[in-house]
Formats: sequence, C-alpha cells, structure tokens
Amino acid sequence: MKLSWSQIIRHSRRAGRASRERGVTLIEILIVLAIIGLIAGGVAMTAIPKFAEAQKQTTRQSAQVLRQAAQLWRTTGGGDCPTVEVLKRDKQLESSSKLSDAWEQPFKILCDDDETTVVSAGPDKKEGTADDIRVPAPEAPAK
Repeated sequence: MKLSWSQIIRHSRRAGRASRERGVTLIEILIVLAIIGLIAGGVAMTAIPKFAEAQKQTTRQSAQVLRQAAQLWRTTGGGDCPTVEVLKRDKQLESSSKLSDAWEQPFKILCDDDETTVVSAGPDKKEGTADDIRVPAPEAPAK
C-alpha cells in the first residue's frame, strides 16, 4: 500500500498529538525527584559545615567585642569583673549588641589580675568541653 504525502503528513500530525496528550509517567517523575534529591544532598553536604563554622566565627567576634568592653570598663574604674548585663547597663555596649553566643547561651566573663577572658560554651552548650570558645584563645601547651 502506497501512501500519498498528504496521508503521511496527516498520520505524523496524529502521532505528534497523541504523544503530547500522553502526559508524564510516574517513572519520569521519580527520575526527576531522584535528581533533585541528589542535588539537594550535595548542597547540604557543603552548606552545613560552612554554617557551623560561621556560627563559631560570629561567636568569636561577639566575644572579642565583649572582651574589649570589659577591659575598658575595668580600666576606667568600674570595678573588679563585670557581667554582660553590667556592661550593657553602664553603656559600655550598644543596645543592639549580641549578648549571647550563636547557640543562644549567655557569655561568661572571667577576670584575673591583668587578664579578661570571655567564654562561650560552644555548640554542645556545656562548659568545660573541647568545643568551648575562649577569647583570647588559650595558648597551646609547649611540646
């Protein structure tokens, strides 16, 4: 059976229309979702460690600001060792200053005769552990 050009064109138009009306199969949707999941997993693997490091860096910077304010308060005759609330009350800190670390735990100010140290409990929120953040950082023991 021979087909004319007009019959061939009509047949191809019908076939094209049928494929457009077919829609999307479940397998195609699952493949797209799997690809999106792989991309999201890759992004999460790089973003989460960067976010944790940013929290630590922000806490260190806030602790440095608190330490400078505490040192100034001590040298101007404010007293022995201030708390964060005393520094804010005496206007050594701006009212917009962050008074807690990145994990919403309060900073602790420790004073010796000539040294002022600001401590954050760190990500685990427990004092005295390896992840504590201290400003100034403790010196490494001599080998």
